[in-house]
Amino acid sequence: MSARVLIIEDDEQILKFLRRGLAYEGYQVDTAIDGPSGLAIARDNPPDVVVLDLMLPGMDGLEVCRRLRAGGPVPILILTAKDTLNDRIQGLDMGADDYMVKPFNLDELLARIRALLRRAQPAHPQVLRFADLTLDTGTRQAVRGDKAIPLTAKEYELLELFMRSPRQVITRETIFDKVWGYDFGGESNIIEVYIRYLRQKLEEGGQPRLLHTVRGMGYVLRESN
Repeated sequence: MSARVLIIEDDEQILKFLRRGLAYEGYQVDTAIDGPSGLAIARDNPPDVVVLDLMLPGMDGLEVCRRLRAGGPVPILILTAKDTLNDRIQGLDMGADDYMVKPFNLDELLARIRALLRRAQPAHPQVLRFADLTLDTGTRQAVRGDKAIPLTAKEYELLELFMRSPRQVITRETIFDKVWGYDFGGESNIIEVYIRYLRQKLEEGGQPRLLHTVRGMGYVLRESN
């Protein structure tokens, strides 16, 4: 059966364009023009992926994103005219998996939807371990020592990348490719922002640093000297 895509978008022209393009690619398409009705559709007919505008009537798109994420692991792609780095970080912090800025290219949007659907396929869960840190890929739960560490969607993906390659330097380019799937811009500091978020959580309570900067190269998960 083809994947079901829910589009929550209040611009009728964009909505029609997306519905036609996705239907042509074989997707089942549901649409909503405001936040509350989008949430109701997601509850009654759970989608495989959501395309979500941020500026919506009835409920802010960030709140819709937060509620969708609280309801389960459905992939969420934000599609919006809001294009500052802070807007993108806010969207990702609320649980979005990807972020595109209008005007957009339909072929690129379709490629990102395919990527989100591939990533959502269930894999055999593992428990990754490094030093006193564990990461359960089934529950997406991180624990350091005996303390659980709450992670956003992007923080989890970033930590999983490091946990799968301990003691190996991972470049910014690799992080962009593996975690975001595309470039926020060569001068963007979004990686530094998320590294800082992870460090704050991993080092809470005075725990020794595990995530280190290798100047001019990237980052590495290793024990402190």
